[in-house]
Amino acid sequence: MHKSIRFKLFLTFLLTTLLVVAGMYVFMRWSLDRGFTEFIETRQRERLESLIEGLTEYYDNSGSWEPLAGNKKQWIQLLLKSDNHPHRSWMEKALSEPKDRWPPAWNDAHSKRRFTPLELRVMLLRADKSIIFGRHEVLPQLTLYPIRHHDQVVGFLGLLPGKPVNQLGELLFMERQTNAFFWIALLMIALSAGLALLLAYTLGRPLKRITAAAKALAVGRYNIRLPIESGDELGQLARDFNEMAAALEQSEQTRQRWVADISHELRTPLAVLRGELEALQDGIRPLTRSAVDSLFSDVMRLNRLTEDLYQLALSDQGALTYRKTLTDPVAILKEDMASLMPEFNNNQLSVQLIDKTAGPVRLYADPDRLSQLFRNLLKNSANYTDRGGRLEITVSKRGETLLIDMADTASGVPEQEMTKLFDRFYRVESSRSRYHGGAGLGLAICSNIVAAHNGIIKALASALGGLAIHIELPMQ
Repeated sequence: MHKSIRFKLFLTFLLTTLLVVAGMYVFMRWSLDRGFTEFIETRQRERLESLIEGLTEYYDNSGSWEPLAGNKKQWIQLLLKSDNHPHRSWMEKALSEPKDRWPPAWNDAHSKRRFTPLELRVMLLRADKSIIFGRHEVLPQLTLYPIRHHDQVVGFLGLLPGKPVNQLGELLFMERQTNAFFWIALLMIALSAGLALLLAYTLGRPLKRITAAAKALAVGRYNIRLPIESGDELGQLARDFNEMAAALEQSEQTRQRWVADISHELRTPLAVLRGELEALQDGIRPLTRSAVDSLFSDVMRLNRLTEDLYQLALSDQGALTYRKTLTDPVAILKEDMASLMPEFNNNQLSVQLIDKTAGPVRLYADPDRLSQLFRNLLKNSANYTDRGGRLEITVSKRGETLLIDMADTASGVPEQEMTKLFDRFYRVESSRSRYHGGAGLGLAICSNIVAAHNGIIKALASALGGLAIHIELPMQ
């Protein structure tokens, strides 16, 4: 059967408190019984000493035990001298029984508690251990205390085993304390049950809210948030949950934009291809080489878009293959510049490389991915820099970091849009035509490649009037 967290918390708190209360009750009862027993035994020893002194005095006055033998009344009087609060209930019974029977049967209500008055547990023996007052059948159970007269043993006082009690008030005190302990324990259990219920409700309420919020999150309600009511672990859990929900909400919004942008970007070249093909089918446009070249150009644009999407998806998932080795990035950059120089020449752009490294540079990097990074950035400059402009590339070192700055001339990017350049599908339409700009995925791929090499890439305003791309890569 399913049990809620509140019930489990309540049961845990209650059982813990029960164990504590039961342990305290047992310990206090044990401590009280032990202390009370020690107190009674101390008083019993004092009474035994007093009784032995009384019997010694009697023997000193009488010279023997014979006057006492058979005189039960006088024996009882000697016993009572040692007790300030005698138990009168046993005297009449003791006097009514035969003279040779001692001690008498103890049938008082106190016997139910297994307490026996001291007077009914003592026997008097002569020096040869013959009985003056007592019973033969209990002789083996006696503890003997010698009675001395002029340093000679003239008799023994025998004590039967038993739990002693001196006063009725002491019994009543023990009863009251026992009852008080019992009711206090019950009260503590009731209070602990109430406290456990309150704690279970207090602690279970945020957990119940978190459970409900998690269920809502599981069905796609990413706007769910939890109130943060404390600074403890539950409050931290609520904060972490809210951050997770916010991240999932942002991820879902990004996914929706991603799907919408992909659909839009794919629809445009497909619509162009469809229109041109329909024109060819209807005979509106003749099937010439220029028509085929136009169709091929649209297909290649669509191919570039799908390839960029594939590369970006791989880089987002960390699935791009990186084969890192000790690499010279400056040499790679020079090779890429040389391969793209025809495009710069066609656009009448000059390119200048300023190498301030003053020596070989080594990066632990993937040369193919570095080439992909450099080519994307170089193509952007070739496509978006106005004719007759120039591109200035500066390579330098700062400590153990390689710095690469690519600055071109107009046209530039508005400052407020600099931070958006590395977002996927983002384009500054006023300065970048859709034909040259593609889908706006190149810089997003560049950002992922730099991040995979533990580097930094950012866009700045160029001192030449255009856009500057600043890259920092840690050197080996």
